[in-house]
Amino acid sequence: MNIDRLVFAVAGAMILVSLLLGYYVSPYWYWLTGFVGLNMFQAAFTGFCPLAKILKAAGVEPGNAFK
Repeated sequence: MNIDRLVFAVAGAMILVSLLLGYYVSPYWYWLTGFVGLNMFQAAFTGFCPLAKILKAAGVEPGNAFK
């Protein structure tokens, strides 16, 4: 798996987990959903993604989106 796919997989998992936690535990978990969505939105325009930087430093194969 390359960085692009891992970023999308982690973001999707974080959104689903935070939605479930927001529904079953506390509505404050919806803030995590908003944070992940906002981070994805800004990454679309700036190309900067903290997780992509971490994965690149860990030696994961880069994709086309995050070089």
